[in-house]
Amino acid sequence: MFFFSWSCTTDAPVLDTEQFVPPSVQEMVMYEVNLRVFSDTYDFDGVTAGLDHMASLGVNTIWLMPVFPVGQLNSVGQLGSPYAVADYQAVNPEFGDMQDFQELVDAAHERGIAVILDWVANHTAWDNPWISNTSWYTQDAAGNIVSPPGTGWNDVADLNFDNAAMRRAMIDALSFWVTNTGIDGFRCDAADYVPFDFWQQAIDSLHRRHGEGLILLAEGARADHFAAGFQMNYGWSFYGSLQQVFNQNAAVATLWSTHNAEYSPMPPGTRRLRFTTNHDESAWDAPPPVLFGGQDAALSAFVFSTFLGGVPLIYNGQEVGKTTTTPFFSRGTINWFDNPDVLATYRKLMQIYTSEPAARAAEIRWVDTGFHIATFVKEADNVQIMYIVNPRNATVGATPLPEDLEGQWVDMMTGASMTIAGSLAPAPHSFYILKRTL
Repeated sequence: MFFFSWSCTTDAPVLDTEQFVPPSVQEMVMYEVNLRVFSDTYDFDGVTAGLDHMASLGVNTIWLMPVFPVGQLNSVGQLGSPYAVADYQAVNPEFGDMQDFQELVDAAHERGIAVILDWVANHTAWDNPWISNTSWYTQDAAGNIVSPPGTGWNDVADLNFDNAAMRRAMIDALSFWVTNTGIDGFRCDAADYVPFDFWQQAIDSLHRRHGEGLILLAEGARADHFAAGFQMNYGWSFYGSLQQVFNQNAAVATLWSTHNAEYSPMPPGTRRLRFTTNHDESAWDAPPPVLFGGQDAALSAFVFSTFLGGVPLIYNGQEVGKTTTTPFFSRGTINWFDNPDVLATYRKLMQIYTSEPAARAAEIRWVDTGFHIATFVKEADNVQIMYIVNPRNATVGATPLPEDLEGQWVDMMTGASMTIAGSLAPAPHSFYILKRTL
């Protein structure tokens, strides 16, 4: 019935769902689920069956792509876009019913995993019942409801945030899911298209109704998302810099300067979501092994996105090295038995990330080891971890390490002891993660 039929052990505890507390952004590991590809049943039950697999990757938060009924009028693709919402307070029968959804949320909470919904506030399907309230939508000079201007998203109708009644209905719909299903927050789609003052109003209202523990991720890069109350938005610039470094021979220090630029305007306690792929990139661009130059290159890019500051994201299928695009307007498949060595590496990397406070530390020391080899160091609780990454498809030289980083280390990927004197250059598209006690 389900691709996750292998033996998958996990140390995730079984928790009382009434006592469940979502993780902080400082501890978060996020996993994005595309229900149209995740399992061979294409439904909530298939996701529930895969929760132990996610837990084996250290995941403590799953982001479900939109679970709502999909509009049929002006729809695109074989099944329509899940971002064309026909009803904000129901589930898509393609995935099951509300009871199936509730069982997924409860099973996730039992494993210490939070569940956030993908929320589409900017627009609705053309056959959403809200469409009868024409003043709730953006209109042209002739009074015709329009799609979001300049996007080409012709399957959806643009909402009018000058309308107070529409705003109240949207906030009530958000609250519905927290009240009735116990979900833990929202990933807010196209957040840059929605006015700041709506996000502020909505988040303030959610906090008054449900407390301040909700997880709130904005798909966007506007600095005012944090003032509105989001804890996270997207590290788009970092994703672009990864491609420059791996594909255009840009200096590795590009990643460090981008990291600092992304974090310089951010309030304490907030984070960027860092990724090497997501549903958009894997559908319209390319999956990581293709985008970055092979399985080893994809893993090296993931080391940067996971350990160089931010909330790490895994998109379903990348952990088994999927090399074909992944649709979300139609169904697709993931062969969960592909590339077991790649899956083992992802699991090891995430075991390091989740078990070592130094791996999650916000403070980073960037070490200049030349144009081609990236080196950075993190510390916590008298433990020091050093990352050395070669993003090139060639053996290249490295500038010698400072004397204070020489000496005995343990390779965290293999457990082997290493003595470092001078420089250390990994093989093409590879990395070292080294640990020592101070």
